[in-house]
Amino acid sequence: MTQIRKKTIEGLNVGDVFSISREFTEKDVNLFADITRDYNSVHFDERFIEAKGLDRRICHGLLVASMLTEIGGQMGCLATDMTFSFKKPVYFGDRIVCNLVISEQDDNGWFNAKAEYKNQNGTIVIEALLKGIAPDLKEKEVMKAMIAEGDPTNKVA
Repeated sequence: MTQIRKKTIEGLNVGDVFSISREFTEKDVNLFADITRDYNSVHFDERFIEAKGLDRRICHGLLVASMLTEIGGQMGCLATDMTFSFKKPVYFGDRIVCNLVISEQDDNGWFNAKAEYKNQNGTIVIEALLKGIAPDLKEKEVMKAMIAEGDPTNKVA
């Protein structure tokens, strides 16, 4: 069981922070391009990258932004709105830390959160706002049962 799942089952609170990190590779970019069919030259062609004024090939912004889906998926939350502000490029080999903070929550489980993504140098590369619905009591009971069974569908566990 991940710490994120454990905290979600215990109950979310304003101020809770969830953090994950990941290094992005050329393989990740190639797989993402194949899935999304986004073959923008900034990800693949050195001549275009130089003309664009970038140092080298960059990762897809939405690939990096999707780190939020790992956090939300571990929480069992349903996202209703996500807004991203892309600040700096992410290059192959960069290690990104995504910190999500619950900023508001009501009695019905609706919440707002803010996320900040930083590279290994501490530079902010993405800022995000998220709205969603946290698991209710019945859903938390199902999550507990899944964990008791070894959480077989959770490859992060």
